[in-house]
Amino acid sequence: MTRDSSGMLNAYSGGGDVDRSTAALIERRRTLLGPAYRLFYEQPIHMVRGEGPWLFDTKGDRYLDAYNNVVSVGHCHPHIVEAITRQASVLNTHTRYLGDLILNYAERILATVPDTLGNIMFTCTGSEANDLALRAARHCTGAKGIIVTQLAYHGVTLAVSEVSPSLGFGGKQPPYVRTISAPDTFRSSGDIAGDLADQTRAAIADLEAAGHGVAAILCDTIFSSDGVFTARGLFQGAAAAVQAAGGLYIADEVQAGFGRTGETMWGFQRHGVTPDIVTMGKPMGNGHPVAAAIMRPELLALFGESSRYFNTFGGNTVSCAAAAATLDVIEQEGLLANADSVGAYFKERLKALMPRHECIGDVRGAGLFLGLELVTDRHGRVADADLAQRVVNGLRAKRILISTTGIYGNVLKIRPPLIWGTEHADMFADALNLLLCERRT
Repeated sequence: MTRDSSGMLNAYSGGGDVDRSTAALIERRRTLLGPAYRLFYEQPIHMVRGEGPWLFDTKGDRYLDAYNNVVSVGHCHPHIVEAITRQASVLNTHTRYLGDLILNYAERILATVPDTLGNIMFTCTGSEANDLALRAARHCTGAKGIIVTQLAYHGVTLAVSEVSPSLGFGGKQPPYVRTISAPDTFRSSGDIAGDLADQTRAAIADLEAAGHGVAAILCDTIFSSDGVFTARGLFQGAAAAVQAAGGLYIADEVQAGFGRTGETMWGFQRHGVTPDIVTMGKPMGNGHPVAAAIMRPELLALFGESSRYFNTFGGNTVSCAAAAATLDVIEQEGLLANADSVGAYFKERLKALMPRHECIGDVRGAGLFLGLELVTDRHGRVADADLAQRVVNGLRAKRILISTTGIYGNVLKIRPPLIWGTEHADMFADALNLLLCERRT
């Protein structure tokens, strides 16, 4: 598996075949920003412009973006750019003043979730939204224990890094965190959802025996960091087990939300269970830093009795304008239906490559979030992380951008903008086919 020293997949590790100007910029970045930031690809790219599904580098070369979940309705969408520009030229202020923008957007976004989820609190990032969700869950339940999946990622604050195994728990796994295996639909058979529920009940018992109790199960509803598992209903039993034990189900929709899975607005809707708290971030403002936590009003009422929350920039007027404009685009351009139809076409194009390339072990996905698992042995399901890295960098050379994910680092993580058409899916599938053919010659 190719990782940099921090454990990050698909990271630039230094050196390599880069030109002089790129090397100088990398060194300047390292000198000014320090070593903690990471770059993608063996040959990092200097991007200067974005438009729709495309990114452009300093030479004017065009790259097809098949990875960016932040600008989920396309780079520099004119409706969103205009909304941000218009509002920034009039007023940008916080939520301590009355205003219509935040309320109008709150009504619209709350209308997309079950009626039991009646309140929304705004933040700037998904990390902050998950941090707030943990605070509320622990306050309302009186417990501290949290259950997450094996390689989950939920953000970068201290609290959420401690429940993010993909970050090494921010240093060391806390005693009040338990992990459960991701529902690996490629390697497992039988009642996968039932097994996940059994693991959850065991984690609850362990947390209770240790005196922590169970405050919540926090789950990315498409299991993005764990390897992209998209079968319906996978999480129903696990969430119900935690709720039955007095804990809360927090659905992290930063990856799966806003129509990413195609047939539904939110990933949790595919699992047949209603969360107590829903968090969202990245695609909410199509790149503008706006995020939120939606929760049951009784939880927020209990939380608010002795706790206060204020976020200077969360829900500011420009952020709300960006979020409202993004929702406009999703609704007016029919992007849920587009993600559903183009995603289904894309998945079939990728599956059609499997007879030609034994290294493709599995193709799975929902809407425009796909995972393609690369293996050395399809029958034995042996992961091939090195091939995955070669494919990622090979596609980058063909000006198509993706990354990898999963426990073994061998799953191509494919999540293009929701505006993709079948021509973009064809471009990706053709390039992948050519790359895998070249590998054999």
